[in-house]
Amino acid sequence: MADNKPPFGLPNVNLPNVSLPDSQRLAENLSKIAERSQSLVQDFVESQASGGNFQVPDPGIVAKTFAEMTQRLMADPGKLVQAQMSFWQEYMNVWQASARRMMGEQVDPVVKPAADDKRFKDEAWVENAVFDFIKQSYLLAARTIHQTATSVDGVDEKTAGRIEFYTRQFVDAMAPTNFALTNPRVLKETLESGGENLVRGLGNMLDDLKRGKGQLRVKMTDLEAFELGKNVATTPGKVVFQTPLMQLLQYTPTTEEVHKRPLLIVPPWINKFYILDLGPKNSFVKWAVDQGFTVFLISWVNPDAALAEKDFEDYLTDGTLAALDAIRDVTGEKEVNAIAYCLGGTLLMSTLAYLAAKRDNRIKSATCFTTMLDFGEPGELEVFIDEEQIQLIEKHMAEKGYLEGTSMSNVFNMLRANDLIWSFVINNYLLGKDPMAFDLLYWNSDSTRMPAKMHSFYLRNMYQHNKLREPGGITLAGVPIDLRKVKTPVFFLSAKEDHIAPWKSTYRGTQLVGGPVKFVLGGSGHIAGVINPATSKKYGFQTNDSYPASADEWLAGAQQNEGSWWPYWREWVRELAGEMVPARQPGSDKCPPLEDAPGSFVKIRI
Repeated sequence: MADNKPPFGLPNVNLPNVSLPDSQRLAENLSKIAERSQSLVQDFVESQASGGNFQVPDPGIVAKTFAEMTQRLMADPGKLVQAQMSFWQEYMNVWQASARRMMGEQVDPVVKPAADDKRFKDEAWVENAVFDFIKQSYLLAARTIHQTATSVDGVDEKTAGRIEFYTRQFVDAMAPTNFALTNPRVLKETLESGGENLVRGLGNMLDDLKRGKGQLRVKMTDLEAFELGKNVATTPGKVVFQTPLMQLLQYTPTTEEVHKRPLLIVPPWINKFYILDLGPKNSFVKWAVDQGFTVFLISWVNPDAALAEKDFEDYLTDGTLAALDAIRDVTGEKEVNAIAYCLGGTLLMSTLAYLAAKRDNRIKSATCFTTMLDFGEPGELEVFIDEEQIQLIEKHMAEKGYLEGTSMSNVFNMLRANDLIWSFVINNYLLGKDPMAFDLLYWNSDSTRMPAKMHSFYLRNMYQHNKLREPGGITLAGVPIDLRKVKTPVFFLSAKEDHIAPWKSTYRGTQLVGGPVKFVLGGSGHIAGVINPATSKKYGFQTNDSYPASADEWLAGAQQNEGSWWPYWREWVRELAGEMVPARQPGSDKCPPLEDAPGSFVKIRI
């Protein structure tokens, strides 16, 4: 055994005894890695040849964005010099403070991480003077780079947004926590295991490259720990109807009586429906069934090239409209209440406008979770929406017939890179550990494809040109869509920290429809703000019965409520749910059960 001296001249931080690696085991591991690497290279070559190297964001666009930023910066060298001088002045303050601390003085840090920054939670980042110096140097450099990049003059608003986003990706990637030699936890693990953690981490990386066929797909959870219908998506029910685009699930009642009007749930097709049915304790589906609703849910297909020509209006005709007809055939009830999530809400509100034009009032209430109808300010996703990038996506989809689910998944993960990318890089590759079994992250890894024609329509008409908010801006199945004609009561649920559907953008929906509205602002983000069970005491929610044009004005007059918003919604919809009738079992003579829930469509993985 070696002595207990810290490596690289670092001050003593109670590091463990250094272990030497087992040479025979190391040789065996490296031999296995070499064999797997050969197979990986072959997969990578085949992927490149088949056009499988498409990335969102496109590296060329990222490079061009930074090139424009550099050109603008160089046009004003005085401003750049001033930024550099300010950095060096503050850096010297960090250096002097660290030197004094190493000599035994008690010194306050010059720069601190944000309160919610989880990267520097290890005690060594505070207790060890060297690591504290590394941390402060990084935080100072990151702040300077970000401030300099985002203060560039002469760029348009969209370019400025791209610069800010890509700069944040860069400074997050360069964090000292992401490197073995500057992460105290990784150093400690390396010394304890004799470097076994790094060998295991290399094996984990090769596994992820293998799964991604040459592209790195970081594993976030134990993918073998979950099985649909066994320990996720377990609420009992049947598939009672299907079209090429969806299966319609009806859930088994748990009460003797149910509300007369069934409840239809329309999830987004950009990911799988079972975020609403992860487990009994946090399943919105099970909770709704237990409240006495006859619950139907659309499970969208994971499309392949055969469905490339399916358009947004096909999701209307073969999706929501077909589901309404099937519910009538199953229950005999023409009228329903409906819930939709994110992109599903965009479709639901389009469906309501379509039905309004047809003077069809089958949907008696609509509830929209984190749904944008006005895409004028879509948040950070706008970084990926411009003519050049849409053309690249369309070119790729024309070749394959769809957009890979991993492309969209990568985009969403980049919105929270430290939590959804770099934390797993550290755990899996540097610490050499397997990720924990976590149902939410299993769902997050279960990506879905986008049919080429539908996705192009959605990107251009919603995000790029914001036509849904315009009366007659889009036409579906021959009907001009006008949200003003929707007189149905609408309940909007948004989340205050939502990065995918910013709440101030979703609030604009209250100004676009023609009927009574209710807007509720939950805590947390796009998922936790919605999946906040009735028994939960977390987050709370805000309400305000006045709906001014300004979201900020609405918030200023809002009231804070404790706990989950679920019971609040139940009271709102109960008045629209009809009297109680005997509980209905799944299926009917017209729509006999086809298979058990959760059905086969949701089990198609990419």
